[in-house]
Amino acid sequence: MAKDQKKRSAKSSGKARAEGKKPPEATYEAAEPSKQRKFRRDRVAPDQLVQRGALAIRDQMRYLERNHDIARGIIRTMVNNVIGPNGIGIEPQPRRRDGTIHEEYANVLRSMLRQWARFPEVTHRHHFSKSQRLMAQAWFRDGEAWTQLLIGRVPNLTFRTPLPFALELFEADMVPMDYDDPSLNIRQGIQRNAWGQITGVYVYKTFPGDNNFLVRGTEAKRIPGDRILQLADLDRIGQLRGVSGMASIINRLEDVKDLEESERIAAKLAARLTAYVRKGDPQLYNPESVQTDDRGQPIQRDIAFDPGTIIDGLGAGEEIGLIDTKRPNPNIYTWRQGQLRAAAAGAGVSYSSAARDYDGTYSGQRQELVEQWVNYAVLTDEFVGQWLQPVWEAFVNTCDLSGVAPMPKDVDRALAHDCLFVGQSMPWIDPMKEAQAWQMLVQCGFASEVEVMRKRGVNPLDVLDQLVSWRTKAREKNLVLTSDAWHTKVGQLAAGIPSPAADDDDEDDDGATKADRRSMRARWSARAAYRASRRAARNHG
Repeated sequence: MAKDQKKRSAKSSGKARAEGKKPPEATYEAAEPSKQRKFRRDRVAPDQLVQRGALAIRDQMRYLERNHDIARGIIRTMVNNVIGPNGIGIEPQPRRRDGTIHEEYANVLRSMLRQWARFPEVTHRHHFSKSQRLMAQAWFRDGEAWTQLLIGRVPNLTFRTPLPFALELFEADMVPMDYDDPSLNIRQGIQRNAWGQITGVYVYKTFPGDNNFLVRGTEAKRIPGDRILQLADLDRIGQLRGVSGMASIINRLEDVKDLEESERIAAKLAARLTAYVRKGDPQLYNPESVQTDDRGQPIQRDIAFDPGTIIDGLGAGEEIGLIDTKRPNPNIYTWRQGQLRAAAAGAGVSYSSAARDYDGTYSGQRQELVEQWVNYAVLTDEFVGQWLQPVWEAFVNTCDLSGVAPMPKDVDRALAHDCLFVGQSMPWIDPMKEAQAWQMLVQCGFASEVEVMRKRGVNPLDVLDQLVSWRTKAREKNLVLTSDAWHTKVGQLAAGIPSPAADDDDEDDDGATKADRRSMRARWSARAAYRASRRAARNHG
């Protein structure tokens, strides 16, 4: 059989050579051109691709955010789930040389951060959590956002806190996309060295769309690379400028917006009642019965439509009909659901959040939430790595250099910036089920109380301080709380408090002494043993 296959193969190859054709080779079908689909080639450099479309995509997304409720809702959902109402928290954890946490220095940094977070940026208009949300919003909408780190004395700049450190936030328009100088290795407003590291960024002194920009011209200043942060959405390796991640869903959002507008217009037109008079059989039509004016033109009839109106002015064979507009369209809701599901997948948000459609079972909603929360966690990690962590490191260094919070000698300088960034916690769909599950994990030793608090988005140290303060006040007022295990025997033994000796004469709530109850239990046991012996004797007999 193998010989026959070889003969057929050799025969087909020989036939192909005889006809001047090459034998078929193994290949990917998707790599071959076809008449059924358009063949696309993409060999453009990432920076050149950004140069062509970044500005147009940025303008389009800003238009959609201003005028389309779905686009604004998607961006707001991403900002709320990545940054949250209180921002991404920072828990200082400076380490000693032996690896332990320096609690005293951590408390000093925590206190200084609380003061600085009120006025972290140069305009003194936004607190730290709002600054994070503004940066994230520009990042999701425009594809990138920039921040300049201002440390020490700066001309004409006043600091509202003892720490001489502030942030200057600006959008992507401030960095010119068309500023190139090959002699200085400047591309799209960014200067790099031979290894591609950013050494400087050229920034306009005024916003390009402002009237002052026309007066002052295209004057730009150079900011050193170690004093500027770029929060960018980069799709390819080596890409300099960011492009909005919403680029792939812009057309779909435009289609949804256009269809909804057309349906609204159609619904308004359908609400305007339009009727016609059908003449009926031509043989019943009498031209002489039609009233005419002086010029012989038929006089138009006005028929009033009011509730309960009786129309008796129709001629023989005439009837009134209404134009059916087929509105509302019964398929619009299903079509809109499918489009929003695809748009939500491209944007990285859940369909329930984008469409505000929360129908489904508990298991289905939780599965969607679990799968979707990974995307929010990834965005949180990128935000921390590109922006929040460099800001925190500059904050700690400024505290040390300015003398506001000097670094202790026993702190390892390489680990002085160590901290824990606390992102948003996954919400609980059914609080009772979630609480019972975490309680079982903690009791079995598979999780810690601190982890549960972190998952709920609270600071364990703050919760501990609140518990100590509240329970101390409750004990001072002789209040017994069910959540306080100190009042139980186990809690008192763990606290080293000896339990009082048992007294047989102490009465219970119903007035019976403990000795009476023990004698009663003894009589019940004796009676049960007597009955058991009688049953055994009868069975033996």
